[in-house]
Amino acid sequence: MSTQPPSPAALAERLPQLMLHDERRLGRRLDGARRIRKPEARQAVLGEIAEAMDRAELRVEQRRAALPAISYPEQLPVSRKKDEIRDAIRDHQVVIVAGETGSGKTTQIPKICLELGRGVRGLIGHTQPRRIAARTVAQRVADELRTPLGETVGWKVRFTDQVGDSTLVKLMTDGILLAEVQHDRELLKYDTIIIDEAHERSLNIDFLLGYLAQLLPRRPDLKIVITSATIDPERFARHFRTPGGDPAPVIEVSGRTYPVEVRYRPPEEDDDQVSAICAAVDELQAEGPGDILVFLSGEREIRDTADALEKRRLRFTEILPLYARLSHAEQQRVFQQHSGRRVVLATNVAETSLTVPGITYVIDPGTARISRYSHRTKVQRLPIEPVSQASANQRKGRCGRTSDGICIRLYSEEDFLSRPEFTDAEILRTNLASVILQMNAAGLGEVDRFPFIDAPDHRSVKAGVQLLEELGALHGAELTDTGRKLSQLPVDPRLARMVLEAGRNGCAREVMVIAAALSIQDPRERPADKQQAADEKHRRFREGPGEESDFLALVALWDYVRERQRELSSSAFRRLCRTEFLNYLRIREWQDIYAQLRSVAKTMGVTPADEPAAPAVVHQSLLAGLLSHLGLKDTEKNEYLGARSAKFAIFPGSALFRKPPRWVMSAELVETSRLWARVNAKIEPEWIEPLAQHLVKRTYSEPHWEQKQAAVMAYERVTLYGVPIVAQRKVNYGRIDPETCRDLFIRNALVEGDWRTQHQFFRENRKLLAEVEELEHRARRRDILVDDETLYDFYDQRLPEEIVSGAHFDSWWKKKRRDEPDLLNFEKSMLINERAEGVTKADYPDSWRQERLSFRVTYQFEPGTDADGVTVHIPLQVLNQVRPDGFDWQIPGLREQLVTELIRSLPKAIRRHCVPAPNYAGRFLAGLSGPTSRPLRVELAAALQRMTGVRVAPEDFSPEAVPAHLRITFRVVDERRRKLAEDKDLEALRLALKPKTQEAISRAFKASGKSAAGQERGTTEAAWEQRGGLTSWTVGTLPRRFETRRAGQPVQAYPALVDEGSSVAVRLFDTEEEQRAAMWLGVRRLVLLNLPSDPAKFAVGKLDNAAKLALSASPHGSVQALLADCVTAAADRLIADRGGPVWDQEAFSKLFDAVRADIVDLTLRIVRQVRQVLIAWQACERRLKATTSPVLADSVADIRRQLGELVCPGFVTAHGAGRLADLLRYLTAVDRRLQQLPHQAERDRARMAKVAEMRDEYAWLLEQFPAGRPVPRQAREIRWMIEELRVSYFAHALGTAYPISDKRIVKAIDALVPGPGH
Repeated sequence: MSTQPPSPAALAERLPQLMLHDERRLGRRLDGARRIRKPEARQAVLGEIAEAMDRAELRVEQRRAALPAISYPEQLPVSRKKDEIRDAIRDHQVVIVAGETGSGKTTQIPKICLELGRGVRGLIGHTQPRRIAARTVAQRVADELRTPLGETVGWKVRFTDQVGDSTLVKLMTDGILLAEVQHDRELLKYDTIIIDEAHERSLNIDFLLGYLAQLLPRRPDLKIVITSATIDPERFARHFRTPGGDPAPVIEVSGRTYPVEVRYRPPEEDDDQVSAICAAVDELQAEGPGDILVFLSGEREIRDTADALEKRRLRFTEILPLYARLSHAEQQRVFQQHSGRRVVLATNVAETSLTVPGITYVIDPGTARISRYSHRTKVQRLPIEPVSQASANQRKGRCGRTSDGICIRLYSEEDFLSRPEFTDAEILRTNLASVILQMNAAGLGEVDRFPFIDAPDHRSVKAGVQLLEELGALHGAELTDTGRKLSQLPVDPRLARMVLEAGRNGCAREVMVIAAALSIQDPRERPADKQQAADEKHRRFREGPGEESDFLALVALWDYVRERQRELSSSAFRRLCRTEFLNYLRIREWQDIYAQLRSVAKTMGVTPADEPAAPAVVHQSLLAGLLSHLGLKDTEKNEYLGARSAKFAIFPGSALFRKPPRWVMSAELVETSRLWARVNAKIEPEWIEPLAQHLVKRTYSEPHWEQKQAAVMAYERVTLYGVPIVAQRKVNYGRIDPETCRDLFIRNALVEGDWRTQHQFFRENRKLLAEVEELEHRARRRDILVDDETLYDFYDQRLPEEIVSGAHFDSWWKKKRRDEPDLLNFEKSMLINERAEGVTKADYPDSWRQERLSFRVTYQFEPGTDADGVTVHIPLQVLNQVRPDGFDWQIPGLREQLVTELIRSLPKAIRRHCVPAPNYAGRFLAGLSGPTSRPLRVELAAALQRMTGVRVAPEDFSPEAVPAHLRITFRVVDERRRKLAEDKDLEALRLALKPKTQEAISRAFKASGKSAAGQERGTTEAAWEQRGGLTSWTVGTLPRRFETRRAGQPVQAYPALVDEGSSVAVRLFDTEEEQRAAMWLGVRRLVLLNLPSDPAKFAVGKLDNAAKLALSASPHGSVQALLADCVTAAADRLIADRGGPVWDQEAFSKLFDAVRADIVDLTLRIVRQVRQVLIAWQACERRLKATTSPVLADSVADIRRQLGELVCPGFVTAHGAGRLADLLRYLTAVDRRLQQLPHQAERDRARMAKVAEMRDEYAWLLEQFPAGRPVPRQAREIRWMIEELRVSYFAHALGTAYPISDKRIVKAIDALVPGPGH
């Protein structure tokens, strides 16, 4: 016995216990299941959902059972606050935890969340600013939970993913979480998110904080924990205010437990940073045991310092580097047990992200590599600059965890006190073009609407968008393919655009060198007291190509440095840099950025070429990123006109200062006493336009006809940001303004004759014009020759729209004159101003009337086109009223041609009696005063039969053989006369546009309701049309037809109640047949909805077990569904007995009372009949299964198809209660056929073939009725005649309901076939 699937409500109650993504996924499936109308299908789906929920609940239980035992290290300050933190997380959606570095917040907060039961329905996501921190924190948390890494605690960084199905805590970089936002907008994978080191305020962190602030109202179940050093945590609390305006709670956790002594040791004037660090290490060696942490700006500085310390061979001392690009194993060495002293050389990854154990001493040079946008250079740079006081204190806080500590700062106390208190948020240090680009790439919306903690200036946002549009990265608000690539390159968008262009031009190496150089401070130094010596050393790089390009001087410098670096040792190279006024650290920084650029560009298919590139292609590539940094030299002044009317001069330090070129591009524009252009190169103006197609503005002047060109020409001016790239260029105006060009071509070339051509029509037309002009001279009159506008109209009507020049005309006329050589020839009569009224308007009317409807008629003479001939324009909202009647008669002017072609389409045997066809057509039309009510082919067939004595039927004509221009085109138009569709077949148009027709009708009645707001009829009709969700008769009297007027046409619609399952609605239909069909179902549903009790339930109580068993084996799938079918059939029978559907409330009440009184008894009677039918059907099915002989396969297949049609889901209602007795007889006949089948196989096949022939005839009949429309009842009755035929063939003794034979069926079908023209 199968268990009943749970109800949707019961399943919905289980959803909140599932994992978040399971809750969303299964919730959607459950919503879909509720909309399934078939009970058996709905129950099947609910069963599948229940099984899926069982599996999902098991997953939750497994995750809950996997929660590890949790303990907290007592020595960590955060452990003492764990209860307070836990309560805050439990009671608030957002909690800020502020603590000194080393307080344990990073490792313990995930455990506190686990203790709260978080991580079960979704992951605890824990972000870190750097990859190294994500890995090490994951390992630490896993160790403390005593679980292997990758199970309860997993981690994910770029290119590495160690997160499994059992993972509860997921460590990752903030960039990984930001990337996940793009495909999981609700972050349903997580129930808790910890944003660590939020005080760093990187772009990723600001993006995440802004996004989470938007997400929280949509995810009330999501918990957010923001951890920060004790640097302005109240800012985060204010950002995450509650809806009531309260800031998020802030919990302070103390960190350092031992005092730290700060010593200021600014280096001597001749000492470099490495020497100062070595001296500090020596000083700390004397202080006693303990590890030393040294902060450095980057990998190069770490390697240089490590080399220097290794050479000193310090006793019992291990030198360990720590930076993000180290392998995992090398990074882990920092956290392993060791003996002796350890000196850890780290980037600012160790400032806040990682707690390096056992540190007693810190050496702080006071600098870091900080990303910053230079407004001077308009590029993003990574300069090494002094850190803020907050960062310096963070570094100091890294020592003194386990004992007193010492921090040596390699700068003075005055320097420290003069520094800013906090580091600027990255969004305030970044080019907003880059920010906008990255936000678009991440799908985070518009910058000015995004809830950043520090909102950028609106003007900066606008400037950033303009720059991205200049670079081709944005099109409107959408990111282009170029923009997606720019977002991946780790440099300013301008420089990235140069690199992409260089990849296309084959000069990637040179441009990447230049882009890397422009990202840093100039490595060439020019000390105030040694400027001449420095200039002398640097002059070598300005020779050759460098004379006209500061950019190529950078490439020359790069090549020189690389060559010397290969030749010299590290220390010798550093000395070389000093003597040649080159900054060693900037050189190393330049090389680092180049290596990173090359690595990322390689993934995009941009690779450096082996051979040096030509200067021209290098500069063209650079120009792609500097389109707003170009200038045109003013010939009178020593300055340049730049973008947006800027005026600038070449900087004296540039190689181009002494010999300024006419066109220049500049990497940077600096304003001091005036606007100076620095880092410049000479360019050619023809390079600009191809790169700036999307930016240039083109203006045109003086369009004029040129006989020599045989075209309309104009002068083009091209500007870029106001700089004229092309001052005046003569261009063909044809593509720019074809309408004006066509007008000028016709007037100048054809009408005025200003054209040198050999076309014969042109010579003859000019000759005719001369003759008529001569006639004017003789008559001394100036009004004989028509005016130029008449001649213009002549050509205008005949020339296609695309003819805009002599070349276009020649190409078209070459083909056209073969078909219509006289198309453009004047006739003398048309040139003389005397109107001929030879053609009457009655022969070519402007409109067509059909009863109250009137349609516009247009004419088109374009052989071969779809609309060639007569076109009738039918408004969409009256398409349902248009009948094909009369259109087959054509307009009077074409009727004789049409009749002639119809006669020619007759079969040859008939046609030979009707020649010549035009004569017979004339005689036929002469005998008529006009079109009759019968179709043209019917009238013509009768007339030809009278004339010739030969039998002619309407079907003998072949309408498809008639030329297309003689068949009317029906064009359906909207209220603005715009074409929606057109066809020669009106019925095909009505079917194709049926949904749009219904929409148009609804709109028409809605509009009429609004316009007649004070009139009862308009408002009532509009209200009816909109009614839905009805469960009782509340619509008063429902009219059989609505009518309004729209654009002068009567619009009609047919309202009916529509069955919508649990309710009914009033909807408009465009035909009465559809209205009748829908109304029956709607009234039946409304009656059933109002019954006080379910007759099916009563019927169940009256059934014995045997009856229930018989009823259970039905195609309905359940007894309940079968009984519901019986109730519906009973309602149909009772409604039919009382005259069918009703149209007003009083009639409905009477009908309802009558149905309610009898439906229970009638349902019981129907159920008893159905039981007998099902017993007979089951007997047939059993006998069918027992018939297995391959010889009888065709007969068995025929019987199986017949049974499927007779007894199918819903058969009681579909066939009607009155058909049940016949149904029992048909099934009895099937049973007898099966009994006789093994003994009379050949005879069965013969009779089956006859039945199949009748079925084919019936199928053909159904095809004759318009698709999408109800089939007439008489036509549907043919199906039952075929069943009676089966009884007469296979069980004759049972008798038939009426005399039946195949001939009677064919006769009935012929009588029902729609006639021609319908």
